[in-house]
Amino acid sequence: MNQKKPPYLKKTPKVDNPLKQFGILSAIGLQMGVIIAVGTFIGIKLDEKYPNERNLFTLIVTFLSVILSIYFVIRRVVSTLKDNK
Repeated sequence: MNQKKPPYLKKTPKVDNPLKQFGILSAIGLQMGVIIAVGTFIGIKLDEKYPNERNLFTLIVTFLSVILSIYFVIRRVVSTLKDNK
């Protein structure tokens, strides 16, 4: 009656190293910054190529890159919390 647990039910060790936690949080912030910067750069280049009155490409692509970066941050935090349980 000794059944093996499936891999997704096994507990993983909790991250106790504060330096590792700092590295994870730094990577999340860096990833968020890079996504927003790339989105803004793409928006500016689109506005230069297709000029319009209100720089709509920059606004729209920057807004979408912020939404995308928040999605990736939430996904990373949820997966980190699942790994630490």
